[in-house]
Amino acid sequence: MTFTRETDHGTPPAIATGRSVTLTIDGETVTMPEGTSIMRAASLTGCSIPKLCATDNVESFGSCRLCLVEVEGRSGYPASCTTPIADGMVVRTQSERLKQLRRGVMELYISDHPLDCLTCPANGDCELQEQAGAVGLREVRYGYDGATNMGQAKDQSNPYFDFDPSKCIVCSRCVRACDEVQGTFALTIEGRGFDSKVSPSQGQDFLSSECVSCGACVQACPTATLTEKKVVEIGTPDRAVVTTCAYCGVGCTFRAEMRGEELVRMVPWKEGKANHGHSCVKGRFAWGYAQHRDRILQPMIRSSVEEPWREVSWEEAIAHTAGEFRRIQAKYGTRSIGGITSSRCTNEETFLVQKLIRQGFGNNNVDTCARVCHSPTGYGLKTTFGTSAGTQDFDSIAQADVILVIGANPTDGHPVFASRMKKRLREGAKLIVIDPRRIDLVQSPHVEAAHHLPLRPGTNVAMLTAMAHVTVTENLFDEAFIRERCDWEEFMDWAAFVAEPSRSPEAVEPLTGVMAQEVRAAARLYATGGNAAIYYGLGVTEHSQGSSTVMAIANLAMATGNIGREGVGVNPLRGQNNVQGACDMGSFPHEFSGYRHVSDDAVRASFEKAWGVALDAEPGLRIPNMLDAATDGTFKAIFIQGEDILQSDPNTHHVAAGLAAMECVVVQDLFLNETANYAHVFLPGSTFLEKDGTFTNAERRIQRVRKVMAPLNGYGDWEIVQLVAQAMGLDWSYSHPSQIMDEIAALTPTFAGVHYDRLDAEGSLQWPANDAAPHGTPTMHIDGFVRGKGKFVVTDYVPTDEKTGPRFPLLLTTGRILSQYNVGAQTRRTANEAWHREDRLEIHPADAENRGIADGDWVSLKSRAGETSLRALITERVAPGVVYTTFHHPDTQANVITTDYSDWATNCPEYKVTAVQVMRSNGPSDWQRDYAAQARHSRRIAPLEAAE
Repeated sequence: MTFTRETDHGTPPAIATGRSVTLTIDGETVTMPEGTSIMRAASLTGCSIPKLCATDNVESFGSCRLCLVEVEGRSGYPASCTTPIADGMVVRTQSERLKQLRRGVMELYISDHPLDCLTCPANGDCELQEQAGAVGLREVRYGYDGATNMGQAKDQSNPYFDFDPSKCIVCSRCVRACDEVQGTFALTIEGRGFDSKVSPSQGQDFLSSECVSCGACVQACPTATLTEKKVVEIGTPDRAVVTTCAYCGVGCTFRAEMRGEELVRMVPWKEGKANHGHSCVKGRFAWGYAQHRDRILQPMIRSSVEEPWREVSWEEAIAHTAGEFRRIQAKYGTRSIGGITSSRCTNEETFLVQKLIRQGFGNNNVDTCARVCHSPTGYGLKTTFGTSAGTQDFDSIAQADVILVIGANPTDGHPVFASRMKKRLREGAKLIVIDPRRIDLVQSPHVEAAHHLPLRPGTNVAMLTAMAHVTVTENLFDEAFIRERCDWEEFMDWAAFVAEPSRSPEAVEPLTGVMAQEVRAAARLYATGGNAAIYYGLGVTEHSQGSSTVMAIANLAMATGNIGREGVGVNPLRGQNNVQGACDMGSFPHEFSGYRHVSDDAVRASFEKAWGVALDAEPGLRIPNMLDAATDGTFKAIFIQGEDILQSDPNTHHVAAGLAAMECVVVQDLFLNETANYAHVFLPGSTFLEKDGTFTNAERRIQRVRKVMAPLNGYGDWEIVQLVAQAMGLDWSYSHPSQIMDEIAALTPTFAGVHYDRLDAEGSLQWPANDAAPHGTPTMHIDGFVRGKGKFVVTDYVPTDEKTGPRFPLLLTTGRILSQYNVGAQTRRTANEAWHREDRLEIHPADAENRGIADGDWVSLKSRAGETSLRALITERVAPGVVYTTFHHPDTQANVITTDYSDWATNCPEYKVTAVQVMRSNGPSDWQRDYAAQARHSRRIAPLEAAE
């Protein structure tokens, strides 16, 4: 699309009441929803009232006095942004008196503003400049010699934007955006009168302050006071393309604003149904990795990982890849090879990889990163509800009265949704946090949890069963809902189980470490507090009882009737941008797309007819099984698209051994990641900015990804997979990803109504989207569960086999941080490094004192599986006996520590419970130094002349 600024109606839409108001604006009779401001009503009719302090992503403020209007029968000149419309109201937006008043107001602003428009980075994109023209200002009577704010020093501390206070008109839009949209409350207006100015925190610079660099203040600023550095460097954009962020599972929609082939900025799109015009530091600013110097753009091959890489043509790389796969299958059998799909790639690309493996390789040896994050979600929710996905859209949070967050850290992992959650909490909803760590939501500005249950890692099932005990024994369950919607006999069996005295909060207190009275109070609040919604993350799934915990959550929601309407539900917060989509597309070894088992003859026959080959009815190997089979000598080759399993999967030594045992490891990615140290073929991938397709976010929302620039490597990822398929003899001839989606829709009932023209017309669709739900399904299980009757499952607490003891007395749990993403391959190659340059080990002051550890000391972190070293961060966020770290930096290799214990149903690794010892050390371990040296050796690229 060509570049046009998004229309700003000045004030947000009115809260829906179902009633309308008819009035006259400049002689035109209009009808608008009750509660609409005059400013918004005028804008919606095509009449633009001058404004500076007003913008439609924050509440009206009425400070600039530029939007004055005349209302017949009323004295004075009310501000149109703060005045609601009324029946019979007659409004004039233009008159001689209004012109004089507005010009007088604008004169005051301009008298205290630099007149450097020609060299200002906002020239041509400045609301102050635009409004000065709109009110007809041609001269300033007051001169420029009085007390002014001009000449103040710029704050350039933030890596992404500058703050120039000399250009500030103190409209408070940035402050209000920080408060109302983001919910951080990091900005304030300091001083009075001419001394008034915007200040981050308590007079700090932006980088040092509480600002989280979400960009809401930059987007709200009407002048060049807050300006992105890229706009200064490149200039204002001249075109824009709407696309979807490729970071977390929130799935924010952005306008990628371009100047030529250069990306100038990513601006959150107000029409985005997942983010409604908001963003976080990653999606808004951390896209520079797409053109980072580390990016590999030429295919490479080598016969041994001991050799340097050799750059080759695409033709040679594809032929070599297909030839190796054919050779290995001829020698070792059909099932000796497999592949891994990517949750960072599009639905279409993921679908093609699993199709390549099933149709081309002739087996079901396909898996995805959901194996190590949310596979228990698939198993648990499909068992209890009948479908492997969350029940609500994100907008549902606005109707929640009680919010239970368990095993998730939304402010770091899903920050845009966390802002929505914090807004609802500020409006009065109650919060329960179940987490070993004191996450930000427990207490932050204007938000405080009613209950924080800091349970011991590994005791989720015991905790949820104790809450269920209270629900049943105190008769807090919803009998009518259960009788109508669930299997009553199964409920009675479950109720008898949880009601046993051994499962009371008092009985499990020694296990969980949480006081019984707090558990009882939290259970009562969840059961009786109104609409209650559960949001959970990897702190639920990445356990040996991950599937049991998901089913325990579902049990609690069904028992209290908190399913099937807005404001309630069970909602997994997916980690990567398309982890939901990767699962939907048939990336598991036992399922085709739409979660249908490969042994189902009718389902398999539909794919066989479409693809023209017989398909294997036996489930294939999961990722851990592939690695086991490799070390056993029966699995010999793997195609890995966009996943760094050496850094992200547990027990790094075992992953390395499995990869080293294979004869051909093919990696398709942006960078030479840790897994590529063991690769024989490297196929350079493309970024989300360089491709067309779709992502599916955590709320089942399917959204378009649109090509912003040509692929720097020459091909989109889907084209590369097609080239491999063609080289293996498959008759693939897709010319655009829309054709792949058409095939997905034809073969997948929940996607039957999904086509690119529908997505372009409606913006997005939430599956199921088919004849029964032509506009998608925001809320699941409204009239009944997908499986028929909801299924209560007895979830007995089984302690993990990972035990603490004298050698390993502490429990390690892991998580993410706001500024970094997953294994850090993208964010570490951006200016986000300014906030998090290394993984740190959080340790409680008591545990640190016992070991003689000071803040910032190097410490060794040792488990039964391995050892690494990192710096300590002493904090009371973690309880005594618990330590915590992130896994964003390969220098740390945190997964050297994690064991190979996993979920009983899905093999999801138990990342969140590892028995460890922590001691002072002198720096990185010998293993880390050796690994770094080996990685440098493995990443050598032969000089071009040598390759020739």
